[in-house]
Amino acid sequence: MWEISSGQTPFNNYEHDYNLAMKIVNGMRPKIGSGIPSKYKELMKQCWDADPLKRPDANTLNVEIQKMMKVIYSNDNANEFNTLEYNNSSQISSSSSNLSSSSELHSLSTSKLHQFENLPEPRNATEEEQEAFHSQPYDFDIPNNSKYIEDLNSSKDQEELIKDLNRLELD
Repeated sequence: MWEISSGQTPFNNYEHDYNLAMKIVNGMRPKIGSGIPSKYKELMKQCWDADPLKRPDANTLNVEIQKMMKVIYSNDNANEFNTLEYNNSSQISSSSSNLSSSSELHSLSTSKLHQFENLPEPRNATEEEQEAFHSQPYDFDIPNNSKYIEDLNSSKDQEELIKDLNRLELD
């Protein structure tokens, strides 16, 4: 359900390895994007429950999705459907543009055989744990301008430094 609503594979920015598998066992789930109908979100969260007895079966999923489809296609909700369709398509196109090259994605999601022993019981993560997982640091490429700043500090007096800083603000 998450893949359908996002247009991406789950955890596509993470190495599909033992560490990710353990995070999933410990309740980590992909972040649900905005613009997803609340009933669809709730159904998706039910599917993710660590307790298999609390997850809907295929027949229940079919019935619930059919109910949502009827609401979406009813005349009373035609405008709501168009808004949802637009929001989701723009979200998918913007999130799809963030995808890495196909070779990078292939290396992240290539099937591998892992030997898992003594796994803990699956559990549902708390809201705080989910937030911490999704707010991990990103690998940004920030250029190093320290040489330029050192040159400014060592070779110019205070007045010239202020002029240079003002010029930088304007650029």
